[in-house]
Amino acid sequence: MSEPSILFVYNADSGLLNAMKDMIHKAAAPDSYPCSLCATTYGAVAMRPEWQAHVATLPYEALFLHRDEFAKRHPGHKQSLPAILLEQDGRVETLLGPADMPPGQTVPELIAALTAALAANRA
Repeated sequence: MSEPSILFVYNADSGLLNAMKDMIHKAAAPDSYPCSLCATTYGAVAMRPEWQAHVATLPYEALFLHRDEFAKRHPGHKQSLPAILLEQDGRVETLLGPADMPPGQTVPELIAALTAALAANRA
């Protein structure tokens, strides 16, 4: 049995061109941006310091994936995005889904939701 990892899966594709399009979309039309996880945890170009500090305290390795990277890692797995998942031994379990990460959520609210989900998962 391997150690679990926490997967943070963005509702966006990887790559420089996609990152630039996402950055423009977030700035120009934040209400229609499809990835609330990214909108909450990132500023214009970098991860928000309070989120980065929290991720460093998590009990498991944290991996950050875009939807295309997740699809390659778990082919055939259907997952609503964005999502925070617990991965162990090739299986994934949803800790937080899109409904748990609504647009406009703050970093402290996301931290509280993730903390509660991890505590419930350990129970």
